[in-house]
Amino acid sequence: MENVNLIDTFAEFKDLKNINRATMVRILEEAFRSVLVKIYGTDQNINVIINTDKGDFEIWRNRKVVADDELEDENLQISLTEARKIDADFEIGEEVTDEVKFEKFGRRAILSLKQNLAGYIMELEKDNLYQKYKERIGQIVTGEVYQVWKRELLVRDEDGNDLILPKTEQIPSDFYRKGETVRAVVAKVEIKNNTPLIILSRTSPMFLERLFEAEVPEIFDGLITIKKIVRIPGERAKVAVESYDDRIDPVGACVGMKGSRIHGIVRELRNENIDVINYTNNMQLYIQRALSPAHINSISIDNENKKAEVYLNAQEVSLAIGKGGCNIKLAIQLCGYDIDVFREQEMAEEDVQLDEFADEIDQWIIDVLKGIGCDTAKSVLELGFDELMNRTDLEEETIKNVLAVLAAEFES
Repeated sequence: MENVNLIDTFAEFKDLKNINRATMVRILEEAFRSVLVKIYGTDQNINVIINTDKGDFEIWRNRKVVADDELEDENLQISLTEARKIDADFEIGEEVTDEVKFEKFGRRAILSLKQNLAGYIMELEKDNLYQKYKERIGQIVTGEVYQVWKRELLVRDEDGNDLILPKTEQIPSDFYRKGETVRAVVAKVEIKNNTPLIILSRTSPMFLERLFEAEVPEIFDGLITIKKIVRIPGERAKVAVESYDDRIDPVGACVGMKGSRIHGIVRELRNENIDVINYTNNMQLYIQRALSPAHINSISIDNENKKAEVYLNAQEVSLAIGKGGCNIKLAIQLCGYDIDVFREQEMAEEDVQLDEFADEIDQWIIDVLKGIGCDTAKSVLELGFDELMNRTDLEEETIKNVLAVLAAEFES
């Protein structure tokens, strides 16, 4: 009966913790051996056989037959008289294998076995939990808010494991009640006081990246690559994307028809503004895109010191800087350049946007000029004929015609 109770006790753990059969046998054998060592001093001459199909176990002990007056260790030796009670043919020097009835050791030994068993399983479960979430770092998990504390949330996953979402890893406008569902990314896993500590985050750029992968199939399939993400959680984020397939517009694919794809991400992030921009190796154009929605007149770049001076109209300065300076902070983080913003009031009065020449210059030519960072008439004229020939695929006559049209505007 005691044997059955022990196996039933273990079966409860097995069903609860999803431990496989091989691990179950190993843990049970280790638990038995730890108790047998306490009783006999060693387990080297003992075999423990676990029968998981029948739900029972057997313990067999090997002892050497010695003369009655030479018996020193009853665990490792057996007297000739006792041996012949088992089998009359035994002789001195032979080995006797007999079964040990564990229940004869009393309730204290059985209780010790159960405690050891529980301890082994608890340690195994901690290790399994650590390994499981160590492999899931950077992945999104969904859980239920179990406790709301001042500095953190206790979240339970579908298996009942405890996860921690610190206040510092929550979006400032996040507000959860007990029982609500929360989504976050696994930020790190560490051991504290011999217990796995799984830390979640909703402010990490990884969280935003995984949300894009979930909402945009082209990113999940690898057709579009996220080059870099920078965030001020709850305020603004900038995402640089690139497509290796010219037929795919990476920005359009991420935003979706009428913003259908990005709206879900924005709602999850508590209405955080998300700027999706095309990545480019052209740093001048990249900085211009990074400062969106501000319109840039011209840029002066010092690549050696990674600095950039941006000139724009007075009314565009506030857009470039953003609320609390968040737009320019994110642009600096995205590009890796120190960006200084300068007002250029005279240019604002004298310069003319290229789009205003649509009646005289074909739209595709205007798009080519914008592609090299020229949005205004003066920015094109400043490059000159030779530079335009080097940086565009436009024909010589086309460039001369464009320069003539733009120059005529200022002459008039």
